[in-house]
Amino acid sequence: MKNRFNKQPAEKILSQKQINRRNFIAFTGFIGLNALAYGGWRWLYKSPEETSGVTAGARKPLRRALNQNELLLRKTFSNDHLVKTYPVSMADPNVRVNSEIGMEDPGFDAKTWSLTIHKKDGSKLQVSLHDILALPKTEIVYDFKCVEGWDQISHWGGVKFSDFISHYNLQEEAALQYVGMATPDKAYYVGLDMPSAMHPQTLLAYEVNGKPLPMRHGQPLRLIIPVKYGIKNLKRIGTISFSDERPPDYWAEQGYDYYSGL
Repeated sequence: MKNRFNKQPAEKILSQKQINRRNFIAFTGFIGLNALAYGGWRWLYKSPEETSGVTAGARKPLRRALNQNELLLRKTFSNDHLVKTYPVSMADPNVRVNSEIGMEDPGFDAKTWSLTIHKKDGSKLQVSLHDILALPKTEIVYDFKCVEGWDQISHWGGVKFSDFISHYNLQEEAALQYVGMATPDKAYYVGLDMPSAMHPQTLLAYEVNGKPLPMRHGQPLRLIIPVKYGIKNLKRIGTISFSDERPPDYWAEQGYDYYSGL
């Protein structure tokens, strides 16, 4: 005999109504979030571009957001915050080339290369690779990160930038806010905040995987700065200068983040 008081069908109907309601809410929320994201994108796309200067190419709201992010990162920056390192055995033997800008000069001769340091008093200091090789060597194996989205554990050797500063008595220059570096042909250049440049893991590197840098990796000397994305790791350094104003930066002029910190 059937139980006339069986509530199962009613419960099933109620349950289905709840499912339908939840599905409707989820679908409506999905549509709403997409509409909001599209509207935000359209607003940003139609926003005016920033005034061209040391930075250029970005929409004004985006540049303001990048500048605020820089302020936050700089407030929390510390030499005690070290990038994770790895054993040499984990380094990739085939180190990826992230850019060839500044590497195209067919007349470049690494044998005649020297590094030009523009000092605060206006004088210039010329440093040879032999001079740099005589300084204490430091090695680092870390996860090199590119703004294109890839990363790779790589092994580099060279002299700490802070040791270089100390050896050549460039303390007055290091007291300024920024350091600028450029390739010999001036085709590629970066601007760095001084705290990042003086970070204990920042190197003027002349080796990769225990061997002298090949041309494609910036022979004879390049920058390795683990607290920054790859776009700041200048290859084939030709000049170094110091300033209290932001030096020119190749990718910041194309709309990228000037700070590019990790």
